[in-house]
Amino acid sequence: MTSDKAPLRVAVIGMGPRGLGALEALARQMPQTARPVTVEVFDTGAHPGAGPNFDPEDSPLCLLNTPLRALDLGAPPGGPDRLAGFAEWSGSTDPDSFPARSLLGGYLAARFDALVSSPPEGLRLARRSAQVTALDPVPEGWRLRGPEGGFGPYDEVLLTPGQPATDPDPQLARWQDHAERTGADLQPAYPARALLAAAESWAGQTLAIRGLGLSTFDVLRLLTLGLGGSFTAGGYVASGREPARILPFSLNGHPPAPKPQTAALDAAFDPTGPESAAFDAALAQALDQAPRAALERLATALLPPARRILRAMASPDQPEPWLETEQRDPGAQDSGTPLEVLRHGIAMATGTAPPSAGYVIGQIWRKWQNALRQGFNPARCDAATAAAILGFDEGLKRFSYGPPLRSAQELLALVEAGRVDLCAAEDPSITLTERGWSLSTAQGAVPVRAMVDGVLPAPRLDAVTDPLVAGGTAAHALRGSGRRDRARRAAGRRFAGAVPAGAHGAWQRDRGGFAA
Repeated sequence: MTSDKAPLRVAVIGMGPRGLGALEALARQMPQTARPVTVEVFDTGAHPGAGPNFDPEDSPLCLLNTPLRALDLGAPPGGPDRLAGFAEWSGSTDPDSFPARSLLGGYLAARFDALVSSPPEGLRLARRSAQVTALDPVPEGWRLRGPEGGFGPYDEVLLTPGQPATDPDPQLARWQDHAERTGADLQPAYPARALLAAAESWAGQTLAIRGLGLSTFDVLRLLTLGLGGSFTAGGYVASGREPARILPFSLNGHPPAPKPQTAALDAAFDPTGPESAAFDAALAQALDQAPRAALERLATALLPPARRILRAMASPDQPEPWLETEQRDPGAQDSGTPLEVLRHGIAMATGTAPPSAGYVIGQIWRKWQNALRQGFNPARCDAATAAAILGFDEGLKRFSYGPPLRSAQELLALVEAGRVDLCAAEDPSITLTERGWSLSTAQGAVPVRAMVDGVLPAPRLDAVTDPLVAGGTAAHALRGSGRRDRARRAAGRRFAGAVPAGAHGAWQRDRGGFAA
């Protein structure tokens, strides 16, 4: 490329998977771009491209919730000598396996390194291991500031911060204060290395896990396999280094349903082409409607494939009443004890029991995630409508974002071995004690010496404490849109933004990047 135009100056703050996706999208467009581009990447992590949630140095026991067969990252940019795809690069051969997050992180870091070392013509990339705490609009564009000094100016700034630091929720704030005053052991689920180090002192103790979602499955693997235990055909074999009793809990006490075991089982939940086209049209219409009408429109699109699949799989369930309840009160239609829900989820995932309406709808919704993001993310719709759609999506995650079947089976084995106790799973009363916590159960109070927080903070701008994001919010350069926290136009110039990515995102193509 030859051009007499001055390069477009771009700063990318944060280089996790979303930042990498943006860089790769830019690299693919460079052959059609008449103007050179200079990009400076600001990231203080050791492995740019991976981000902390996919740290290549973290424990391999923390798994993706997406099987290898569905992990569509797209080919990296470049010519014939470009980096191989993930399966070839990692040597993974089982399409139904769920790779370690650290393994994927190593691959993403390698893609970043490959792009930096061999960018396309016209693209210049540089990395600064510097923290950015503020940005200022100036006549030339934007200037960045941080402890190491100032940088810029830049024509464009892309924020891809991952999960910025946030204020704890009220319950966690009380517990943090309690732990500081009493010495009670309160640990976050991540990073896994830190949790494993703390767990070395928990042998024979009783501990609790706040949350019964995907993070809890990681925690359980760390507290068992990570401490020398093993799973066999006969169940769990203890090492003697693990806790004696683990009590996970959540608001409803129900573990999420695992994904279908194999590609063949999963294919039974595929929507047809016309059904997917009908969903695309329904989403476009829903974005222009009031909240209740929007959800009804989406539910209408879900009904035909749900009816078809339920009939084909000989399920007696009807999707209409299930969806009606889901719109009003997500989860209210779910019944059964935590153990019954766990066993039923495993049976549906292995195909030994017909799927419920919720399971079928959740799998269809999972397969429409690309279309949902591509239609929803760029749309400008009423804040209440956007919040309703996000709430509907969040509720369906108990089926659409389920764990690997293997993880659910391990949880069942731990319950049967007496290592995990679900007696306090459903929203127990919790009191603070001199030495920790006490959880109420039907059998009485259970004292707990250690607590693991497995609840990830919601992506809310008003709770973020990261100085760059919080400062931008205070200055109104960043505004919550009522659906996802997105950057908006400020000071007469475009301020590009990206949504924080979740620790357990299912990797999907999203306009040249990846979405959680």
